Amino acid sequence: MFFSVVDSRGQTIPANIQAQSQAERIKELERENRELKQANDIIKKATGLEAQTQLDRKPPK
Repeated sequence: MFFSVVDSRGQTIPANIQAQSQAERIKELERENRELKQANDIIKKATGLEAQTQLDRKPPK
């Protein structure tokens, strides 16, 4: 049995291609999510180091 899907532009796309496209999009979003989590971790660490540096400084006399 062959199924098709009509996209937002009204074009008919075979269901197997649609599913493949969705799987690729999911992989892309998962990769982007990992990269953003890594960037957030780096920012958190950098912010923590900056805060610690500020606490370790002696006030000027």
